[in-house]
Amino acid sequence: MRDVNLLAPVGRAIATMAARLRDCWLREDVPARLLIALADEARPPVPAAYMPLYTYLDRRYAVTVVLTFEQIEALLGFAPPSPAFADAAWWTDTCEASDRHTAAWTAARRRAVPQLGARIVAFERLP
Repeated sequence: MRDVNLLAPVGRAIATMAARLRDCWLREDVPARLLIALADEARPPVPAAYMPLYTYLDRRYAVTVVLTFEQIEALLGFAPPSPAFADAAWWTDTCEASDRHTAAWTAARRRAVPQLGARIVAFERLP
């Protein structure tokens, strides 16, 4: 506090408040840092590789989220398998025999509507 004139009434008030705050901050009975953790939530049955896509879709409030193939690849960190670019069923098939990639959007309560010619996928919120 080198720029405060401690002889002036305002300077004395500032010095007094600074001393009180310093005393509060340095109290030993109060933890220096409190960690706030979210409650343990049940993890959705999404493969780890597709978890970034699930997280992205789950945190969007829009009814429809439209992503290009390039945006999906950037989210995942890898290119989707070749059937994703040529077969609409790769996006819409929800049978148990699949490799569970569809869990990324179904766990986020969305339905995939691919438009392969435009290289986009619209993820619509389910009611």
